[in-house]
Amino acid sequence: MKTTSILAVAALLASAHASPHDPLPKSASSDTSTAQEQLKVLVSHATYAVKSHKKPFSSTCKPGNVQVRKEWSTLSPRERIAYTDAVLCLQNKAAKSPASWAPGAKSRYDDWVATHIDQTLRIHYTGNFLGWHRYFLWEYEQALRNECGYQGTQPYWNWGLSAASGMEKSPVWDGSKTSMSGNGAHIDQTNLSVVLGGNGLPEIYLPVGTGGGCITTGPFKNMTVNLGPAALTIPGNITSISPSGPLSYNPRCLKRDLTDEINTRFANSTAIVDNILSPQNVYDFQMQMQGIPGTGIIGIHGGGHYAMGSDPGRDVFTSPGDPAFYLHHSMIDLVWTTWQMLDPENRIYGNDAIMGTNTFLNMPASENTTRETKISIGWAGMGENVTMGDVMSTVEGPFCYVYA
Repeated sequence: MKTTSILAVAALLASAHASPHDPLPKSASSDTSTAQEQLKVLVSHATYAVKSHKKPFSSTCKPGNVQVRKEWSTLSPRERIAYTDAVLCLQNKAAKSPASWAPGAKSRYDDWVATHIDQTLRIHYTGNFLGWHRYFLWEYEQALRNECGYQGTQPYWNWGLSAASGMEKSPVWDGSKTSMSGNGAHIDQTNLSVVLGGNGLPEIYLPVGTGGGCITTGPFKNMTVNLGPAALTIPGNITSISPSGPLSYNPRCLKRDLTDEINTRFANSTAIVDNILSPQNVYDFQMQMQGIPGTGIIGIHGGGHYAMGSDPGRDVFTSPGDPAFYLHHSMIDLVWTTWQMLDPENRIYGNDAIMGTNTFLNMPASENTTRETKISIGWAGMGENVTMGDVMSTVEGPFCYVYA
């Protein structure tokens, strides 16, 4: 593969009208167009901060071989199709997960879904939420490259762009052959809401979208979702669970319910920039991102998931069953990286760069997550365990990438 150097990154950023020398914003603009320009400046700053930091690279990651992850809309049609072809390739390879553990895992793609299902309550509202998903995403990217011949990098979905354009007009969701497939077929959901909450927390009522049924266009129109559901939220205050368990075989179509109101309310450009600028420690950062329980706010993380909606998008366990999951979490990683590089000494290397415990909202009570906490993605990865300390920088440990 022809990799992109830091100098090439500079050209990319210049073309986006952002410079590392632009003054950094102090707070998020309430005008979403202005906030989108602020985000460009912040991402530009993060990339150059990586280059100039005193500990910028590992022994194997150098300025000459660092890779650049890009927003979906900036990819050429050929690059987009190369990516979706690689995902389809992974879906046509045999699973590595043993049938005795995950009988529903029928493809190599399903290995990632099964791993996420298995670990969900140990990787959300935890101290390892950000690091675990960074590694999970990177291993997925490596599988696309090493097992399916993909020569690009993992793209991301900038939620702020689709919030401004409308989801169905976004290159990510327009249903064309160069998209990640589009909306699901329209189902009448009049007077229904998506209801979150329970377990003693106030309920959150979210709007439904304009689809809800099986997707019918784009590269994934014939895709089969094999695993789950485990906790699928269905409009009408219904939670669907596979009767044989979430790791059992339960083939069905991929459904979506694109919901502009959720995208524009929770994952607009102002919300993104505010999540980068307001929190001063990683605990507040990741809680704002995931949504503080009881506040009625689902954060930019929840905003992305529930904006794509339906099955498996609304299921916190099975959500990687929608290929757009990986574009969503690449954006999550971009936001974390950008926040880290505002103060790398403390936010990558400091004693408080990791905060939280190893269980969902510390239920049941568990040990604090530390740099020594191990990360394993089981059959999805290459069989290597890493630690949280290994995944704190995108140009150290196993990684060698930046964002543009």
